[in-house]
Amino acid sequence: MNDQAVIRICLLAGKIMLQSGAETHRVEDTMKRIAEAYGYTDIQSFAMPTGVHFSINRTEASRFLRVSSRATDLHKISDVNEISRSITNDNISIDEAKKRLDAVDESRQTFTKTAQIIAAALVSGSFTIMFGGTWPDFLPSMITGGVAYAFMFWVVHLIGTRFIADFFASILIGLLAYVSIQMGFGHSLDKVIIGAVMPLVPGLPITNAVRDLLAGHLVAGVSKGVEAGLTAVAIGAGVAVMFGFVALFS
Repeated sequence: MNDQAVIRICLLAGKIMLQSGAETHRVEDTMKRIAEAYGYTDIQSFAMPTGVHFSINRTEASRFLRVSSRATDLHKISDVNEISRSITNDNISIDEAKKRLDAVDESRQTFTKTAQIIAAALVSGSFTIMFGGTWPDFLPSMITGGVAYAFMFWVVHLIGTRFIADFFASILIGLLAYVSIQMGFGHSLDKVIIGAVMPLVPGLPITNAVRDLLAGHLVAGVSKGVEAGLTAVAIGAGVAVMFGFVALFS
């Protein structure tokens, strides 16, 4: 068995999972299981939100792979888990595993941006009703949430920073919600805003942070928690800034 080939497969699987939003303890466990399936017993794997370290034993040099971008793609995580199970069950060769992992790595997200924007719009309206809004609030919340989510995509493409994108998207949410209510398009301003910001809320990072902390991965848990907290602050600050301007000029 080629040691370098096994290391490449393990690092590739870990990178795909981290980029797709998997918990760090799941990433480490997957790399460890793949290496064990090829006969290695003293595996050293360590994952952080920004990279993975891996070594097939304690005497070998550790290999590091940087992860510079992260998103949410549970389909890719499921694909890597399926490949890992196939390797563990001896159903595929090392070359076939590499080809399948490369295909998963190069594949695009399951849902297009248009589909995500439409979903964000429907989620916004639904959350407004769930949080006590009335049916007249559904449509303005849906439009506000969809437009703000599309705007967030545009800002991320323009500057590449999600925190800033969430901040400006929240300002837009506050503006659109305020204008809608002033025009008589909806009844409850707070319910419209609450529903519209829900697609921006970092639910998966919060969940992963808690799961990593419970699993004893303190560095990853704290860093993901801070990331989620900064996103929440950016969302709240954006809405607050908007109403600060409204109060200033009214």
